[in-house]
Amino acid sequence: MCGIAAIFAYGESAPPVDRAEVIRMREQMFARGPDGEGEWFSENGRIGLGHRRLTIIDLSPAGAQPMWNADRSLAIIFNGEIYNYRELRSQLSANDYQFRSHCDTEVLLALYQTRGEAMLNELRGMYAFAIWDRNKEGMFLARDPFGIKPLYYSDNGHTFRVASQVKPLRDCGKIDLAPDPAGHVGYFLWGHVPDPYTLFRNIRSLPAGSSMWVDRSGPRSPRVFCNISRILADAERPEARDQRSELVGQAFSPSGRRLQAGSLPADPINSGKRERLPYSSPLPAPCSLLLALALGLSFSQSLALSSQRLSAFPDALQVLRSL
Repeated sequence: MCGIAAIFAYGESAPPVDRAEVIRMREQMFARGPDGEGEWFSENGRIGLGHRRLTIIDLSPAGAQPMWNADRSLAIIFNGEIYNYRELRSQLSANDYQFRSHCDTEVLLALYQTRGEAMLNELRGMYAFAIWDRNKEGMFLARDPFGIKPLYYSDNGHTFRVASQVKPLRDCGKIDLAPDPAGHVGYFLWGHVPDPYTLFRNIRSLPAGSSMWVDRSGPRSPRVFCNISRILADAERPEARDQRSELVGQAFSPSGRRLQAGSLPADPINSGKRERLPYSSPLPAPCSLLLALALGLSFSQSLALSSQRLSAFPDALQVLRSL
């Protein structure tokens, strides 16, 4: 995992971005990215980006962040991994996009440059990122559909702050830390704080499967581009039952695999550690959980399921077809 932080002083009355504040926010997430750090600040003092890096795919300095496109009109800070980045890279290269690195970060940058917000429909992976668009004077934020990668933000009416953890926002000294009753109630009811709440009224979580745009007019409301709860609910409808066998078969077929693409082996439990588990990347959560349910496996066992291990379950698809 990596750590991202940004401050956007979008209001006319907003003070310039405090460079020391961005760096403090970034360094509070050192454990998320011990392999490197980076920062960038605009000449007009309106935007600052910070990044802590854990090297996974491209281990060279070419993968350092913030990362810019060729004409420096776009900059990205990114936490996560895009499983189908090689496929997307090939498509972009076929359209004459010139890559300068071998990392998935640059693929995200190229996708936004060529497709804008529609890029989110192409991604398969776990991610949270912020892209600064110099030409539009705005920032584009997005979080993966399962909410695997966190992204928190705060807005006081003239300055927008975003980070991978609550702590950098909480400790910046610029945010009212009044408690949020909804966040506390959620924690005591379910053992976690549900999106979009946190324990603080003025710090919010970008919901899973959502994007957000922030420009000189301030932040827009989050836009849902993928709702996993709705997808699973639709799958339970009677008219969808006949499609289950086909969908499950596609999930486990070679064309449906999304294998780990990093230079280091994957650890689905804790991506911040170098001690990796000795199995390949897990299947997307609904697939592995469905198979676990069908075969009577525990949740922890379901995490280890991969398309390469299906040979151990020769009757798996037959069992799933009977559901």
